[in-house]
Amino acid sequence: MRFSMELRLIGVSVCVLLLCGSSCGSNASVPLVMWHGMGDSCCNPLSMGAMKKMVEEEVPGIYVLSLMIGKSVLQDTENGFFMDVNEQVSLVCDQLSQDPKLKGGYNAMGFSQGSQFLRAVAQRCPDPPMKNLISVGGQHQGVFGLPHCPGESSHICDWIRKKLNSGAYTDAIQKHLVQAQYWHDPLNDDLYKKYSLFLADINQERVVNETYKKNLMSLNKFVMVKFLQDTMVDPVDSEWFGFYKAGQGKELETLQESAIYTEDRLGLAGMDSAGKLVFLASDGDHLQFTREWFNEHLLPYIR
Repeated sequence: MRFSMELRLIGVSVCVLLLCGSSCGSNASVPLVMWHGMGDSCCNPLSMGAMKKMVEEEVPGIYVLSLMIGKSVLQDTENGFFMDVNEQVSLVCDQLSQDPKLKGGYNAMGFSQGSQFLRAVAQRCPDPPMKNLISVGGQHQGVFGLPHCPGESSHICDWIRKKLNSGAYTDAIQKHLVQAQYWHDPLNDDLYKKYSLFLADINQERVVNETYKKNLMSLNKFVMVKFLQDTMVDPVDSEWFGFYKAGQGKELETLQESAIYTEDRLGLAGMDSAGKLVFLASDGDHLQFTREWFNEHLLPYIR
């Protein structure tokens, strides 16, 4: 039997074709760590819970850890809006280092903002080692807008928009609003570089931390998925590490045209030359893809 089911939770919409049966994978599979996106949680059966189940069906015997930030699903969801990202990353690093099932290494898959958070884990916490990093709609150069945030969190997103527009780089908003910590205002580039507590740090905008660079370059593959019809991420090019040119909000530059790449501040140019960067596109809205697409394009990186 073959049928489809659309998985929706607040800001997450993962469309999956459920296909019966699979014979791939083995008990020696590399573990997988997943981090959900804004408004989602680790374990909802209609989103990340379904993703976990799908991976386990495709790779029998695999250990899948879907990260919960907090002591409950409700806390996990709220922390995706209001908990300092650097603190979240630190908590995850501690959790991963204490998990005996991950001591030999793991693959990581982030969804939306969970992607750049897992990249921070790769750069800051090399033990246990991350092997492949799969970014599904992540905003690696940040965002300059929240075009839409559907579902039960719409009122929260309206409030967030007002706060970001009134002062994204004030100390109070930076420390207590997650989306401000990857807010990238090209019209105020100096403010961004000086006061961004999270994104400007992991993107080496102020100084080059050679440890960050070395750790990221140790990945086997860094896979970035861009959604061609994305109505949530602004600009969508951020999903491939592109962004607006500084000083204006219309003209875009690719990763390869950016200072991060031309100066190789993160090691991405070196990774690109070594064939470690993988750019994938899905013809759908934010976090929408089929199980068939997932199996063809992403499953090879988590077996």
